[in-house]
Amino acid sequence: MSNLLRSLALTTLFSFTTPIVFLGGLLLMLWVLSLLPLIAFVGQFGENQLVEFLTIFGNGCPLTGLFIIGATCGLVGGVFNLFNFCLYQNIRVRNP
Repeated sequence: MSNLLRSLALTTLFSFTTPIVFLGGLLLMLWVLSLLPLIAFVGQFGENQLVEFLTIFGNGCPLTGLFIIGATCGLVGGVFNLFNFCLYQNIRVRNP
């Protein structure tokens, strides 16, 4: 049982942090692009679109939207881990 809890905690943690790091990195990259003179409009447009996307999920706050997306991915990762654990237990019981 401790293997399940350890695996579930790690899977949920990694599933939560992955979209936050990815979207944060994308936002940082777009911000850096907006500082370059020739392609500043691309960075500004992308940054505005990403902030608007996060604002939709966050009910008006982009940071809340980022955490909502992270929590949803963490929940899905945890459920997927539980599914694999149950499937593995059923296969192990059938094939001794």
